[in-house]
Amino acid sequence: MKTKLNDDSNLLFIWACKSLKYFLLTLLGFAIALVISRALGASTIVQILLYQSVWEWLLRIAALIFCFFAIAIIYESSR
Repeated sequence: MKTKLNDDSNLLFIWACKSLKYFLLTLLGFAIALVISRALGASTIVQILLYQSVWEWLLRIAALIFCFFAIAIIYESSR
């Protein structure tokens, strides 16, 4: 049985996990803002949150985070 474990964490994988965490928190914040603004009748905030450009940027960020994970996985498997 191994008693000494190697903790050679990949720095890129750690960054990808943190960026995924904050990205998901941002999406949760958008969802909460959307629900509350619809319930209170603030139509301008709803329109801003439903702009296509906002969702395009969120999709780009999600693709970038996916690329971070892919690069980190490839790097770890090659070690």
